Amino acid sequence: MPTTGDRLARRYRRLLFCHPRAYRRARADEMVGVLLDAAPPGRTRPTPREAVNLIRHGLRCRLGRPASRTVGVWAALTAVICGLFTAALATRAAWETSAPLPDRAETAAVFTAVLPGHDLGDVELAPALFTFYSQPLTVRALDNLLLGDGGEYQQSEVVAGTAGAPRMSADETLALAQRRLRETGWQVYAPTVRSALGCVDKTCAPLVTTTDTTVLARRGDTVLQLHVAAPPSPDGGNLSLTLSRAAPPAVLPAGVAGGLLGAALGWLVFGWASRRTEAARRTPGTVGVLLGVTLFLWWAPVLLTAPDLLGHHRAQPHPTWHPLWEWLGQPAGSLLFVVGAASALLTLALAAAPRRDPLPTAAVG
Repeated sequence: MPTTGDRLARRYRRLLFCHPRAYRRARADEMVGVLLDAAPPGRTRPTPREAVNLIRHGLRCRLGRPASRTVGVWAALTAVICGLFTAALATRAAWETSAPLPDRAETAAVFTAVLPGHDLGDVELAPALFTFYSQPLTVRALDNLLLGDGGEYQQSEVVAGTAGAPRMSADETLALAQRRLRETGWQVYAPTVRSALGCVDKTCAPLVTTTDTTVLARRGDTVLQLHVAAPPSPDGGNLSLTLSRAAPPAVLPAGVAGGLLGAALGWLVFGWASRRTEAARRTPGTVGVLLGVTLFLWWAPVLLTAPDLLGHHRAQPHPTWHPLWEWLGQPAGSLLFVVGAASALLTLALAAAPRRDPLPTAAVG
């Protein structure tokens, strides 16, 4: 065979790796022969159309069940949710590249620069980058995390308050702070204002309208929130400043890489389980139920949480987005995830049970 044919044949065979191994063993030579016969003299590479068709056919063939019209949908749902979970795990690992949270000295320097003339009060330092009820997450807290309190796992902040009575009105404080933030290199976002009926003393008589204004700013990897209340709260405090870290640069590439890897593995594992249970007489119904349970438990928190979080982001400025796992309803819905994972493992156990190997499956299309 000519050298160009050998080169073209090797490239066709590389594309056939999208097909299951048993299918390649049974039909690879025949398929490559047909493709070479149809190729014009001198061609050294598959055409884009041939490449797309071979990849599409191979991915579909990996799912087995050629008569099914929905197996591709189930495989896609599985691959996407697996990709999202692995992306969230990768981003959490990438968050460890973040700089430590500001210490007392850094917090005091920012407070003095942004609020000159105000006395710094107590500074609450954070023990970890992410905390559960203001404490680092430990094994002992996993039961509470799983049983409804997962939403308390949040990014930490360093909180600084003021000492003594307010020296200026809320409007003057806000104007001063925004001016000083811009002068010291912070990117300042539009303030958020909330009003509600509240108390000005212990008797709560009469009720007055209280206004809580939040100013967000970012400089480098530091995010600042300034909270100003008017009139002052009963304990005399009307001003607080919090500092946190923005997502480090490694989060985005880690999420993309983790998501693509997880989606690919999810598709391959789904295809393997689908082919393994295709010829079984007793397991298809059980496997289908378990798969439905798994996808429901994994997708439900995403579908419930993501729209609300998107509305939250659109309604308020965010110097940095919420972590990816919160968009997936985690760890607030961690119990659903764990039960879904158990259902997925049971599905794989059924697929791994000994069986009689069926003939290689041809894909439709």
